[in-house]
Amino acid sequence: MTQSLGAIAVSRCDLFKQPPYSEAAGALTRRFLTPAHKAALERLTGWMREAGMSTRLDAAGTLIGRYEGTGAATVLIGSHIDSVRDAGAYDGALGVMLGLGVVEDLARQGKRLPFAIEILAFGDEEGSRFHASMTGSRYRAGTLTGDPTTLLDEDGISMGEAMRGFGLDPAALCQPPPRGDVRLYLEAHIEQGPVLQAENLPLGIVTGIAAQTRLAVTLIGMANHAGTTPMGLRRDALAAAAEAVLLVERIATREGIVGTVGALSVAPGVGNVIPGLVSFSVDLRAPLAGPRDAAEQEFRDGLAALCARRGIGQEVKTVQQLAPCLCDETAQRLLAESIAAQGGRPFALASGAGHDAMSMAALCPVAMLFIRCRDGVSHNPAEHVTPEDVDAAARVMLGFLERLAAR
Repeated sequence: MTQSLGAIAVSRCDLFKQPPYSEAAGALTRRFLTPAHKAALERLTGWMREAGMSTRLDAAGTLIGRYEGTGAATVLIGSHIDSVRDAGAYDGALGVMLGLGVVEDLARQGKRLPFAIEILAFGDEEGSRFHASMTGSRYRAGTLTGDPTTLLDEDGISMGEAMRGFGLDPAALCQPPPRGDVRLYLEAHIEQGPVLQAENLPLGIVTGIAAQTRLAVTLIGMANHAGTTPMGLRRDALAAAAEAVLLVERIATREGIVGTVGALSVAPGVGNVIPGLVSFSVDLRAPLAGPRDAAEQEFRDGLAALCARRGIGQEVKTVQQLAPCLCDETAQRLLAESIAAQGGRPFALASGAGHDAMSMAALCPVAMLFIRCRDGVSHNPAEHVTPEDVDAAARVMLGFLERLAAR
């Protein structure tokens, strides 16, 4: 019995959970420019070539498989194959496998569209190794700024060193990629939230992606003896940080704003010493840039005030700032028509998570299709999709391409 496109895509993602496609057995971790990343690219390259695609690796380590069309234009379909530590199998990788499956289906039919299709497997959306995300999609869109090759991983290896070990030339990142006649970027992705499950729907059409700001905050107090320093004379950096974390939470109670402190480190980290130095992350998101920027300014002002009151020094650095991304209205309509043609109910929703589509919007119109995931769980081994939902996504993507070709 022939497997459905959805079952094949899910089985390929499941295969990629284990070595050599993961850095460790029993827990999926596939970071940028690691042997696991290289193994995944080699396997994908084989599948792409079997489907009649030509393949190449660009300067940022993105694998590109090209299925020629009858015209000069190109439609891009992609997502990322890197992961966070101890990840789920479907975040990112499912979108790549679906794109591959769509091309395989067209090749089986011997069908060519009026445009070429390029499948993009980005290698660094998560930023889990060098702490700078979307390197591949920002390079492809021509918006990569600064020199990310100097960034270091936790072992002190620079991105440039890792690129050379991978067979890439770091200097090539300074050269803009060829743009060509790119008409659209389509990304299928698990929802990473519970809305589709609550609506009892397999698929959703993304209207836009939230604006994001990531900050790195350092608070400087005075480490001193826990038993001999009176409470009123302390400059406790951790107590100030606790107040700052609650400030983020208070700001994020407003409608449309979400705020997270996901990482925090304390020095000297000894039970009988008052903390003298604390560093923590702040992640602020909103559907539009204005409310996001207002939330950031409120945090900065509130932090300055509480630190002045407590006698604490403070430093706030912007690690990343991403503009909101609006998905193309025509593409949304074509996705809705394709879902309806499959007997489904078109449903629109926004994305609070960031995706490579945010970067690609600087290059061309973008579209996103969300796939239901159980309980909205993501970035977790419990991540789960059904082959039936994934097959519905594949059929909608094929219908979408047919409608796009008819235009």
